[in-house]
This record gives sequence, C-alpha cells and structure tokens, in this order.
Amino acid sequence: MKTAGLSLLLTAMPAMAEETAKTIQSSPGRTSDTLGTLLSLGAGLVAVIAVIYGCAWIIRRMNGMTGMNNNAIKVVSVMAIGARERIALIEVGGQQILLGITPSAIRTLQVFEEPVVDASNPGSGDFARRLQGMIGKSWTAPNKE
Repeated sequence: MKTAGLSLLLTAMPAMAEETAKTIQSSPGRTSDTLGTLLSLGAGLVAVIAVIYGCAWIIRRMNGMTGMNNNAIKVVSVMAIGARERIALIEVGGQQILLGITPSAIRTLQVFEEPVVDASNPGSGDFARRLQGMIGKSWTAPNKE
C-alpha cells in the first residue's frame, strides 16, 4: 500500500515541478505569486501523503475484511496477566488451546483434549478457576465488592 502510493506520488512530482517552472518563467516579476504556488503545491503534497498514511492506518485497523473464513478459530476468553502479557483460550477444530501472549512471542501453554469452557456460552464466571484446576495449580479469586 505504501509503495504503490509512494510510486504514484513520485511519478506525479515531475509534472508538478514542470508546471511550477513554467509559472516562474512566465511571470518573473511575481515572486509572491511563485511563493504562493510553491506553498500551495507543498500543502497539496503534505495532504496527499497524510491521506495515504490515513488509508493505510484504517486498512490495518479494519477487522473481518480479509475475505477469509474466521469461523475456524474462536477466541473463547482472554485474561491480562501483566501490562503487556495475556493468556488466551482459543478453540480450533474442537480442541481448546491455552496460549501465553507476550510482545515478543506466542507460546502454547496447554492443549486440552476436552473443552474447558463452552465456547458458545462465553459468560461463565468461573473460567479462571476451571482453567487453573485443569492445569493443576491453585488459585484464589480476588474478592469483588
């Protein structure tokens, strides 16, 4: 996306430069006119670059527009462990997989043979307790008031 926009911009620049040169040659006594034209071209160039980056940002943020089948993998639950670390329970092909997600890596923590949580009912409140029970670690829930 960036390369195509940049190449389009680079091919249009010689035409803009030629037009500016013709304007300068046709009226040598009008420096304020020339300065205005150059500022206008510069502002237009900045606007075009901003539109290109804006479109690229929007396309990266859009979900579900990839045309792929997103029903094969379901995110059952995600829990934050730290500021940038998370664990996620996903369902793929009838199996549920527990993933550890950090900024630098994604690791499989556990593959469950039988589902831990019903993926069609994401509102189960004891997900963390059941998950920790399957892993074999003890866990106490913080008191919610």
